[in-house]
Amino acid sequence: MAKAFFRLQKFLRRIQFLLFFLTAAYLMAGSLLLLQRTRLVLQQGSRGTPSNQALPVLEGVSRVGITEPRTLQNPRPGPRLLVGMDALQEPALDQRHSPHWLMSRNSELRQLRRRWFHRFTSDQEPLQTAGFKAMKSTAEHKGTYMGCFTHDSRERTLKGAVFYDLRKMTVGHCQEACAERAYSYAGLAFGAECYCGNTLPAAAAKPEECGSECKGEKGSVCGGVNRLSVYSLEQLRAGARPRTNVIYRGCFRAPENLTDTFPASLIQPNLTVEMCSEFCSKKEFPLAVIRGQECYCGYPTRRFSLREGTDGQRCSGSHNASSAAGGDYCLVYQTPVQDTRCTDRKFLTTKSKVFVALSSFPGAGNTWARHLIEHATGYYTGSYYFDGALYNKGFKGEKDHWRSRRTICVKTHESGKTEIEMFDSAILLIRNPYKSLMAEFNRKYAGHLGYATDRNWKSKEWPDFVNSYASWWASHVLEWLKYGKRLLVVHYEDLKQSLIPKLKEMVEFLNVTVTEDRLLCVENNRDGNFKRSGAKQKNFEPFTQEMKDLINRYILTVDEALKGRNFSGLPREYVPR
Repeated sequence: MAKAFFRLQKFLRRIQFLLFFLTAAYLMAGSLLLLQRTRLVLQQGSRGTPSNQALPVLEGVSRVGITEPRTLQNPRPGPRLLVGMDALQEPALDQRHSPHWLMSRNSELRQLRRRWFHRFTSDQEPLQTAGFKAMKSTAEHKGTYMGCFTHDSRERTLKGAVFYDLRKMTVGHCQEACAERAYSYAGLAFGAECYCGNTLPAAAAKPEECGSECKGEKGSVCGGVNRLSVYSLEQLRAGARPRTNVIYRGCFRAPENLTDTFPASLIQPNLTVEMCSEFCSKKEFPLAVIRGQECYCGYPTRRFSLREGTDGQRCSGSHNASSAAGGDYCLVYQTPVQDTRCTDRKFLTTKSKVFVALSSFPGAGNTWARHLIEHATGYYTGSYYFDGALYNKGFKGEKDHWRSRRTICVKTHESGKTEIEMFDSAILLIRNPYKSLMAEFNRKYAGHLGYATDRNWKSKEWPDFVNSYASWWASHVLEWLKYGKRLLVVHYEDLKQSLIPKLKEMVEFLNVTVTEDRLLCVENNRDGNFKRSGAKQKNFEPFTQEMKDLINRYILTVDEALKGRNFSGLPREYVPR
């Protein structure tokens, strides 16, 4: 009996080893095959798209922009232009090139999502701190620790500027950011959120309730769940370098009743811009309005929307003198205080019945559009991918599963039939391909807010990038026009020029009702934190004539496809320079 049992045990061990060996061999073989196919696709993509093969286009239009409709309706003999509904029933790109490119692009995006996810999960660390450690860590910071206080994200006590960094937030960073903006207090919550204000919260909490470790500083406490670790910044402000970015907004006609329009006011002989701006900053208002010796503080409202400025000569004099404006006109300045009437955001309380996509080609302003939508509606936007950099800056929908239906819409760059048909409706954001290509190239080499270097632009990667991505720009629009169920087409340039009207259209499409004051708040915070910084090249023309010829043909094709679906054509500024 013992021998039989021994033989059976030996046999099972061999089987386990054999299964392990076969599994390892199978995984290795699959990896090698995947690498081989990836290299083949990349080689095909690097060769680019021949200018006469990527998309069927009109002959002889390589150097022109958007032509008149009658010209496009009667093309000369040549390759058939994809036009209208009939065009949308045909393949958008030449089959010899596009299938490999689109498959490799979708694969690349999915790999990007997985890579971001694993990087994020690997960075998470267990919380090993308690509330009492806050008192120990205060000695390392310049501010004075005031205690743990309650925090309501809807009705915030610290109503000034808000900053997020869900990976690198520290007590020192939060204190410095608030002190530079002339705030008296800095509060941290959830380990990664920083709030500024000039009024100490009234409701104190138990010290142990502030137990969230700072994401960027081990051993330091950054508040807790609905709890603020609050620091006084009086000592820090004395030594801090104050921000000088009080922005001149222009000369405007003063409203009929200044007292009713603006909640706070000050009359001061020899009033200066600095005096008025500091007064309004302490009162936590984003606008400082000067008329003679009178200083008023408030927000953009329906009575005072800042949409129609007047001739600057009507506000004669120096911007720093009290005589700069008077009578019927006033000078308006933007203080360092953030307009917080539209900064509160949350997930949908119930799952959305309509699954909405915010679709665009990369570099077309999708992140900026998400910023506008979130602040206008008060709801987070989701993403088909996971971008840790965006999540760290406050786009909390990045972490949420894209099919959760807890977000107002979902960002996507996908253009495959299956991915498109998953959505019930979509906002299709289109941007000038010349601008989109440059923006995406900058992001690829310098992140969301940086610029590529001269070396990047002059390398061989730039021509290969244009050859590959230009066709993707066109196919993205054509595929969404073909398979999209319900579309709202928004041109980036129109949104930038007429923000409030276009944003209203987008909000109504999302079936959300917002107030006029909230939209004005969005307009006041329109840029967010998404302007690129760093050395920008001036008078730089990265596109060769061959690249322009290629892109121009795609512009014509997309323009005709839009008109064929009864949408307005592309803006005329898409015409190449």
